[in-house]
Amino acid sequence: MTTPIPSPPGLPFLGNIFDVDPQNQSESLDRLADIYGPIFELRLPSGNLVVVSDHELYDELCDEKRFTKVVVGALVELRSAIHDGLFTAHSSEHAWEVAHRTLVPSFGPLAIRDMFDEMHEILTQLVLKWARYGQDYRIDVADDFTRLTLDSIAICAMDTRFNSFYTEGVHPFVKAMQEVLVEAGRRSLRPSFFKPFMKSADKKYGDDIEVLQSTAQKIVADKRANPTDKKSLVNAMLHGKDPKTGESMTNESIADNMITFLIAGHETTSGLLSFLFFQFMANPQSFQQAQREVDQVIGSGPIKVEHLSKLPYITACLRETLRLTPTITRTAIGPRPDSKEDPIILGGGKYLIKPGSTFTMLLAKVQQDPKVYGDDANKFRPERMLDEHFNKLPKNAWKPFGNGSRACIGRGFAWQEAMLATAMLLQYFDFRLDDPNYRLAINQTLTVKPKDLFMHATLRKGIDPLHLEKMTTSDSQKATQVPQVLDASKKAEDKETGKSISIYFGGNMGTCESLAQTVAQSSATHGFKAVVKPLDEATDKLPKDHPVIIITASYEGEPPDNAGIFFNWLKSLDGEPLKGVQYSVFGCGNRDWKDTFQRIPSSIDTMLEERGAGRLLKRGSADVADNDVFNDFEKWEDKNLWPTIKKVYGSEDGADEMASLDIEVSTTLRSSHLRQDVKEAIVVKNEILGTETEAPKRHIELKLPTDMVYRAGDYLAVLPMNHTSVVQRVIKRFRLPWDAFVTVKSGESYLPVGQPMSVFDVLKAYVELSQPATRRNIASILKFVNDDATKAELERLKGEAFNPEIKEKRVSPLDILERYPRTNIPFSAFLAMLPQLRLRQYSISSSPLAEPGSCTLTWSVIDKESFQGDGKRFLGVASNFLSDVKEGDHIHVIVKQSHQSFHLPLDIAETPLIMVCAGTGIAPFRGFVQERALQIEAGRKLAPAILFVGCQRPRHDDLHADELSAWASKGAVDLRYAYSRDRESSNGAKYVQDRFWADREDVLKLFRSGAKVFVCGSGKVADGVRDASVKMYMQTSEEEGRPKTKEESEKWFNALRNERFMSDVFD
Repeated sequence: MTTPIPSPPGLPFLGNIFDVDPQNQSESLDRLADIYGPIFELRLPSGNLVVVSDHELYDELCDEKRFTKVVVGALVELRSAIHDGLFTAHSSEHAWEVAHRTLVPSFGPLAIRDMFDEMHEILTQLVLKWARYGQDYRIDVADDFTRLTLDSIAICAMDTRFNSFYTEGVHPFVKAMQEVLVEAGRRSLRPSFFKPFMKSADKKYGDDIEVLQSTAQKIVADKRANPTDKKSLVNAMLHGKDPKTGESMTNESIADNMITFLIAGHETTSGLLSFLFFQFMANPQSFQQAQREVDQVIGSGPIKVEHLSKLPYITACLRETLRLTPTITRTAIGPRPDSKEDPIILGGGKYLIKPGSTFTMLLAKVQQDPKVYGDDANKFRPERMLDEHFNKLPKNAWKPFGNGSRACIGRGFAWQEAMLATAMLLQYFDFRLDDPNYRLAINQTLTVKPKDLFMHATLRKGIDPLHLEKMTTSDSQKATQVPQVLDASKKAEDKETGKSISIYFGGNMGTCESLAQTVAQSSATHGFKAVVKPLDEATDKLPKDHPVIIITASYEGEPPDNAGIFFNWLKSLDGEPLKGVQYSVFGCGNRDWKDTFQRIPSSIDTMLEERGAGRLLKRGSADVADNDVFNDFEKWEDKNLWPTIKKVYGSEDGADEMASLDIEVSTTLRSSHLRQDVKEAIVVKNEILGTETEAPKRHIELKLPTDMVYRAGDYLAVLPMNHTSVVQRVIKRFRLPWDAFVTVKSGESYLPVGQPMSVFDVLKAYVELSQPATRRNIASILKFVNDDATKAELERLKGEAFNPEIKEKRVSPLDILERYPRTNIPFSAFLAMLPQLRLRQYSISSSPLAEPGSCTLTWSVIDKESFQGDGKRFLGVASNFLSDVKEGDHIHVIVKQSHQSFHLPLDIAETPLIMVCAGTGIAPFRGFVQERALQIEAGRKLAPAILFVGCQRPRHDDLHADELSAWASKGAVDLRYAYSRDRESSNGAKYVQDRFWADREDVLKLFRSGAKVFVCGSGKVADGVRDASVKMYMQTSEEEGRPKTKEESEKWFNALRNERFMSDVFD
């Protein structure tokens, strides 16, 4: 009895054409695979397509006795350009057989080895370009690697130079090739009745093909007219003979295969290198290990071909990159023409295949099958690809170069080129992302590459670009010991502007950067010139001639996005290479993350000292759970940091920090300035949830920017705006015209210098107006007070009364100014004391499978009486901003990845879920359950899941209750509520952790079956679940005759954090 193959519904006549985005076919098919499972069927204009995405079925389809490559879809259209070239030929075509047998010897190991010097020469051009442009140059990763691989295949295979590194634009061949590949994909998806209306596209397609063919034919003609005895691919094609038939390749076949080599040879390898360097920057520990291997094997001398076989870790990195992101994302297979198998059945008799169907394999999905690669199959872990593990992989579990007789003939060429490029670039450069928040996006033609990926390359170890060419070619180790050349202008600048201080920050949400800017602003008052940079920019470049301040956070025990490279570099150092560095560390953290609180700041502080650096003063720290980060920081800065620096380095009085911001107010100009790290999303829907809740709950749907992708469980960070009522209070307090403009003329500021900005825009979109005042803020206000009574009151508030009357009541600088109107502080001084507006982070409450390109948020609106008891309202900045936006409004957002463990398991059929939440902590679990419901609707069989939800009363604040109930009826989840004000309706349980304990029999049953436990809510909820879990473990151990102490049980629980117990805590 066979099982029907699942399929999306489709439309009459058109079938599933609208289920596949022609601009990003792979992403569309991957989404459908996530919904429908390892095999599904599509009805397309080109015929019936069966899509396979797991290893077991793929392995069966790799049997060349039953199946063979078929030319379908875009490859059919591409035959207009390259006819029966190696890549687009049907397996039965005679020209393919002749070309394949003729060219195989030219891709043998010795032939490829002979191409090393030419590969090296082209790579040297890239190295010198990046060195000369310097560390601030924004490298378009895919573009530069495309230039590299195009020039390499051209010189090695065709004995032709395109000189891509000596021209601004791309070579006409490359532009035409890119257009042909894109159009071929589009043409393959167009219904036949559309084609008569595409005359303009057809003409452009023909013109681009003419560019490709004329380029190839010109090379052929030139080589025939000017023969050489060089061992190149072009000569092999011109003069080689088919060893079986003795035939030569025709001029047409030579031209077609030239284009094929230029397309396949440079597109795929440039994609591989681009993805690899993204992975290196996203996984700094792997980058450091690969770089250490280069240093150990090659050293500082020129790289030689013999070195490439001695780099096992880099080999593993390339394998792992191709496993996760194969540049050819799918292959098409059909029954052999001579097959007598009828009917065709796959999966051990499970799936009956319709006659005439074609198969396509989603290679990235196949190569991330959790049954082969485990629960972390979608993670970059090169260690799994080292030879001892790689050689034990099941057959056909890693197939980025294709299958059998139609596998890539140029695999050896691509591998040598990629190994050489990786080793040489790691030898000379350190790398960092231009945007630390970059999330991998895909640009697809016939192959795939990262989209909009930019990075910076910094020369290592003080290498001077003027001497780099000598380093890349000289055999002398001494020749590489080039003294560091310092920038004389920089010396002069330092001399003119006073003593230097370097401030490095590591953080994802803007808080640490704001603290760094605070130090920079106050440095001028102490006679220092500050430079503020992300912590990754300190990698291998910590200064030794002036103080270094590091301000960083931890994110669930991991470094921030812009500090990972530095952290792993620091870990990799041996001995005491940092002698002479004088540093201080300040750490931000949240004590709710007990096991990882301050882990990264503490580790950096310890490692710096162990590696020879001198600690200026004891590490400072702030706990964001106290909502007093800025005050804690300023206290550390004023009482510890600056007194210590003054003692060690001396100090000269500088300008007053409040007067150092020189601004000019104008009432005639208008402009706006937007942040760079966020993109615009469009509001689709914004609605209130529940009834009569004390803190209103809302739900918003957003259309995300193109290429902004997420997974269920991720966050969306929102750049909010201050409430208009608060902005109006400032304008009223300083008696400014409503249309006034401000220009920051000089001073340390995060605001654009020299650019007029609307005062309203600055106050609404750039500064924190509701941030509680710090003691330093009060001290700054005091400078502008002449009234003795006011002065005495402010001195009192700055002293013992600060905590109860300022901190605990969340009194802002604006509140103080309104309370004491006799203060004469100028607007410039007020603006200078305000930190920059920060991102606010919310759990996404949807699954990307539900509506591609959209997401939803579920949140509480904070609008309550002020803690000051003065009749004012305390308004949450982001919650009210989101509450006020309307359909069609644009807001600025960026996706932030949650901890890698806080996502649905890959093996959804075998891994049960236990989810626990309260209030708006339901957000990520709505996404989880929504995704499971879609998969069940598509016919998938899932492991069981329980969702425990804490709220007040039924039909009151049980958020998304109707949706969840509908999904539960389909088997997506088992709902268990705890009603704090209606315990009778929740089996006597008051809080969600009580219900979790009350239903412990079901919890234990799922946990013993391998369930993962997810918690989202306040610290009290997380602690309650932990305590209940520990209690269950102790009780079960007692019943099984192996009693455990509470300490032993807590140790058991902690050992399973982020593996079996995952939490997302907020307060």
